[in-house]
Amino acid sequence: MSRPLRVEYPGAVYHVTSRGNGRAAIYLSDADRWKFLGILADTMQKYNWLCHAYCLLDNHYHLIIETPDPNVSLGMRQLNGVYTQAFNVAHQKVGQVFQGRYKAILVEKNSHLLELCRYVVLNPVRAGMVSQPREWKWSSYASTAYKAGKQPEYLSTDWILGQFSEKITTARQRYRSFVADGMVKHDQPWKNLKGSKADLIHFLGQ
Repeated sequence: MSRPLRVEYPGAVYHVTSRGNGRAAIYLSDADRWKFLGILADTMQKYNWLCHAYCLLDNHYHLIIETPDPNVSLGMRQLNGVYTQAFNVAHQKVGQVFQGRYKAILVEKNSHLLELCRYVVLNPVRAGMVSQPREWKWSSYASTAYKAGKQPEYLSTDWILGQFSEKITTARQRYRSFVADGMVKHDQPWKNLKGSKADLIHFLGQ
């Protein structure tokens, strides 16, 4: 049976997730996470991606990426493939690191995308790994919410902060409040969605 085709077009935005094979950890050290982020930066440069939010957990990751060119499949092949090679070399392993194909969810660039970006950075809090999103160094939250040195080359914050204010200080403050509200509400961004192709989000084949 053939795999379903990915929906790709210029300017598409996706919520991408990929899990470890058999739910095993895909990061065994901070060095692994830095390696992944470096490969993500290379992938973004090569394929002209924008990353609006990310979060690296233990056995999976979340990315919100925008593809000005229709190339999500090519980019994901590089990201997961190169990381798999690096992980296996570093830990003297062989075989798959990720479980099957990644999952890509196509999202329209509107207020729902903003909710998804919040959902992504709140994952460590909901998982009980930290009590506040700023405590988790492996997400885009701190770089978006605070002025903390040079912005990572694998992160674009202009769109998110632009939803709150043209003034960067005000935008960051309102973004922090927006994320804090999500901690209180515990909303799931998918709960009000239907399965129609006319909906704002489409689950693409895994």
